[in-house]
Amino acid sequence: MRVVVVGGGIGGLALGAGLRRSGYEVAVFDRDTDVAATGGYHITLDQRAQSALGRLVPPEVMRRLLASGSALRLRERDAFWDRRGRLLGYGPDLAGSASIDVDRITLRTLLAEAVGEDLHLGRDASGVGYDEHGMPRVAFADGTSVTADLVVGADGTHSVIARHLAAGPTNRPAGLIGFSGRTQRADLSAAEQQRLGSRSTMGIGPRGAALYVGFLDPVGNAALDAPELRRSVTTGPTYIWGAMFPESARTESLRDLRGTQLQTALLDRFRDRRWTDHTLEVIARADPASVAAFRFNAASTRAADLAPWNAGRITALGDAVHATPPTAGMGAGAAIQDAADLLDRLDTISDGTTTLADAIGHFEARMRQRGSEVLTMAMKTVRLILVTDTPLGAVATAVATPIMAAAARLRR
Repeated sequence: MRVVVVGGGIGGLALGAGLRRSGYEVAVFDRDTDVAATGGYHITLDQRAQSALGRLVPPEVMRRLLASGSALRLRERDAFWDRRGRLLGYGPDLAGSASIDVDRITLRTLLAEAVGEDLHLGRDASGVGYDEHGMPRVAFADGTSVTADLVVGADGTHSVIARHLAAGPTNRPAGLIGFSGRTQRADLSAAEQQRLGSRSTMGIGPRGAALYVGFLDPVGNAALDAPELRRSVTTGPTYIWGAMFPESARTESLRDLRGTQLQTALLDRFRDRRWTDHTLEVIARADPASVAAFRFNAASTRAADLAPWNAGRITALGDAVHATPPTAGMGAGAAIQDAADLLDRLDTISDGTTTLADAIGHFEARMRQRGSEVLTMAMKTVRLILVTDTPLGAVATAVATPIMAAAARLRR
C-alpha cells in the first residue's frame, strides 16, 4: 500500500515515521523548506501520547526525546495568580506525572529524521481529488501531482485536504488572539524568579486578559538523564509564556507588529487592564525576536461534527480535523494518537481482517471521540477568559480574586 501524507507537522511526521517503520511505501510532503522553521515553542506529551509515539518510532528516538524533555514530575505544583501577582491556588501534585514538555523544534526534528528520505520539503499541496482510475491524487502548487492508495491530510488548521472532504472549513476562530515569547529565567529579578518558581502558572484578570507562563528546563529537569542523547533547543531554565486577549479590531491590529513594537504594545494592553508591573516582567524581559502573535482556532466540541464525511481513500487527522486551542496543551498529543490509531487500523488490512473503507471508518470514529474530548477541555479555559470580558464577568473577577487570594493566604 502506498500512502501519501500531506503535512509535515507533528501528526504527519509521526504517521510517516510509523508507516516507514512498519514497511509501508510512504511519502510525506510539506511546504516548509526547513523542519526547524516552525511556530510554537513547547509541547506537552502525556503518557498516552508517549505510548502512541513509542508505537511509531524506534526506541532510540524515544530515548532521545526523553533525554531532551523536561519532566513534569520534577516541577513544583502549578500555580494560579491574579493580575497583581497574588496567589489564588495550586494545581494538582505532579510527583506521579509521566508527562514531559519538549521544544516543538526538537520533536519535529527527531520525527523528521525518523521519516528520513520519505520526507519531501518545499512541496505545497494545492488540491486533492481522484484520477481516472479512482485513485487519490494530490496536486501541488508547482504543477506536479502524485497518486496513492491512501491520502492523509495532516496539514493543520487550514487543511487543503480536510476542506476538500468537508466541502468547507473544519474550524473557526475561537474568540481569542494569543501572543507568545521566551524569557530566560536568569533575566528576571530575584523576586520574580522566586514568585514564578520552577512551575507553570496562569493569571486571569478582568476584561479578558490572561497570561500563561510555562516553565521548561530540559537540562536540569530532564526526563532521562542521558546528556549524550540530548537534542533540546532550550538549554537552560526558561519561561515560555502566552498572553491572551479577546478578538477585536484593536487586538487584531497587534498581529501586524513584530519584535519590540509588539512587546511594548502587549505591555501597554496589560497595564491598561491594571496588571502590576512585576507580573509583566516575564514579557518585558523576553527576547524581542521570540515574540509572536497567532489566532486561536477551534473545531466543534461535538464528536458528530468532526470529520463530517464518508470514510474512503482520503482522510485527515490532527488539527486538520479537530483544531484545538493551546489552552489544554493536548493538541499535538492527540495528533500523535491519531497517527498511531490509523497505523493500527491499516495493519488490519494487511492481515486480511478488514477492508480499507472499514479500517478508515473505525479510525475516524475513534478520532472524532478523541477530538471532542480534547476540544472540550481546551474550550473551558477559552470560555473562562471570554466571560471575564463581559460587564458582569469583569466585575465578578475583580471582586472574587482578592477574596480567593485572602483564602489562599489563610490556607498557607
